[in-house]
Amino acid sequence: MGSMSIWHWIVVIAVVLLLFGRNKISDLMGDVAQGIKAFKKGMADDDKTADAKPDSMKTIDSKPDGTPGDPLKQHAQTERKFEGSAT
Repeated sequence: MGSMSIWHWIVVIAVVLLLFGRNKISDLMGDVAQGIKAFKKGMADDDKTADAKPDSMKTIDSKPDGTPGDPLKQHAQTERKFEGSAT
């Protein structure tokens, strides 16, 4: 009573086919397949962009020529700019 026999499944499939029709079910399966293909393509595109290396790394504490600057000096310059803009 708790388990479904093969005849129960045949009746269920027949009812589903009668309600939805053969074309709607095949269209639905085609849409599912297109969704899976689009998902796989998107995942492959993400892998390609993740593998690409950035051109240059920009850091806050570097001079335009790429040598590191003095953080205390930069802090003092920032403080002076902030105090000058407040007045």
